[in-house]
Amino acid sequence: MAERTVPTARWAAIWLGQLVSLVGSSLTAFVLGVWVYQRTGSVTQFSLIFIAATLPAVLFAPFAGALADRRDRRGLMLVADTVAAAGTAALAALVVADALQVWHIYLGTAVTATASTVHQVAYQAMTPALVGKRHLGRFNGLMQVSRAVQIAAPLIAGVLVVTVGIGGVMAIDLGTFVVAASTLLLVRLPAEVTRPAGSGPAETVLRGAAAGWRYLRQRRGLLQLVVVFGAYNFLFGIAGVLVQPLILSFATADTLGLLMSAGGAGLFAGSLVMGVWGGPTRRVTAVCGGLAVGGVALTLHAAAPSALLIGVVAPLFLFTLPIVNSSTMTLIQTKTEPSVLGRVLATTRVIGDASVPLAYVLAGPIADGLFEPLLRPEGGLADSVGRVIGTGEGRGVALLFAVTGVAMVFLAALAWTRPVLRGADDLPDGIPDDTPSSETASADHQPAT
Repeated sequence: MAERTVPTARWAAIWLGQLVSLVGSSLTAFVLGVWVYQRTGSVTQFSLIFIAATLPAVLFAPFAGALADRRDRRGLMLVADTVAAAGTAALAALVVADALQVWHIYLGTAVTATASTVHQVAYQAMTPALVGKRHLGRFNGLMQVSRAVQIAAPLIAGVLVVTVGIGGVMAIDLGTFVVAASTLLLVRLPAEVTRPAGSGPAETVLRGAAAGWRYLRQRRGLLQLVVVFGAYNFLFGIAGVLVQPLILSFATADTLGLLMSAGGAGLFAGSLVMGVWGGPTRRVTAVCGGLAVGGVALTLHAAAPSALLIGVVAPLFLFTLPIVNSSTMTLIQTKTEPSVLGRVLATTRVIGDASVPLAYVLAGPIADGLFEPLLRPEGGLADSVGRVIGTGEGRGVALLFAVTGVAMVFLAALAWTRPVLRGADDLPDGIPDDTPSSETASADHQPAT
């Protein structure tokens, strides 16, 4: 039986509402991070915010997947938004009362991250029925715009902090929650979109949390894809942590802002390309190609301490991010049966995101304790590698970039040599081919008034 989809204008409204909310959340995350660093002067306490934002999400994801396959997904998104908004409101109240403490931010970040996990898993599980197979690749490409928004957030937040203060920024964030919730409530959606398909006999949430892992184990091509995705996120996490120290080793803070904006432009361009194109039919080809090109661009970061060089290769590297991410997500959504999609997406999130905190923890000590000493003027690699990429401050970080980039190219080659992984595109589809067009669906469902 064919699934119903909603008209393009309506799912675009939902996407836009969620994007507006993410803008607000990104602004709050940035200003709270700045507040922690200014109050403590501690990089360690600052970095703990990233741990608080990722670790709870990884731990709770399996349960979020089980809920997304048993409960109304729009309802879950609304509840998650309410919890996240409550956490933000509590922090805003503490700011107004001049009673905010660092541990409050850790706790609030963890609560918001957990709620966001429920929201994202339910959102992604609803997406195939929301947009249909024909638009799935394009929609996942547009979803990557959120990454560009997160990179642009510091530029916007810096202006807002000066004009309206931290409390004002958080008030704006609360307003964006209202926008996201309103679009979810006002856009009429068929029951087939919001309610998960029947999944057989009832099971406990704990047992349901493991169903995604069992499903992937039975489809080795998808499992290998998810493992590759986790390795990619680890390498990307190392680069993400170290790109600012790399640039600041030879450039000013103003130049850093310009180069971060250039990188965000590359990411935004890649998202728009995938939003219009949707990606190739063979998704694994796009994943491996994106990994290879991204790895080369990452390696080139190390070639010289040049702002012009970074201004070219950083946008190229980030252009490949939406290609890898959206192709991976589209393949998983297409090949997974709707009844277990939430749990499979949650398992994907656990495997894909668990490596990110590890990258955050390891990147700094490896750069400072191993690579930087090797490329000091008297370091062990000064007369070899140092003759190619230079020596002195930041060149060890550059070498780590090169190693990470080479590892990414190797990961692409390894993935391509795995026949089971290359055959993931040939697995039976979990969603039907004959999804009606948006125009047909609009005749059945009139807009809410």
